[in-house]
Amino acid sequence: MHGTGGVGGPAAAVPGRAALEVSPLPGRSGIRARGEISALTRPSWEQALSELAGRHAGVSYVELSDVAFVDVAGVSALAVTAMSLPDGRVVVENPPPQLPRVLEMFWPGLDRIEVAL
Repeated sequence: MHGTGGVGGPAAAVPGRAALEVSPLPGRSGIRARGEISALTRPSWEQALSELAGRHAGVSYVELSDVAFVDVAGVSALAVTAMSLPDGRVVVENPPPQLPRVLEMFWPGLDRIEVAL
């Protein structure tokens, strides 16, 4: 994956443009994202989630402590990915404050996503 980043590749920072870097989590099944998740970076985010779902085995982790912003469509992509998993759950670690609020607003009771603050 190139351009706005992706699993296995750093983001190409372009002044005035959003950047997203997604990489595998060392030592456990999951991904770490850095930057922001918005209309400009959504293709990379959705690709990373698709790859995560393809490797999912019970519990997958999504570490977001270095994500400054995630828009509603980015949260939606995460929720849809979690709902499509055959079993288990996705643990979202250290998300930006809007992510749990959007999940509660649009997907109350979605037990496939656990938010760990």
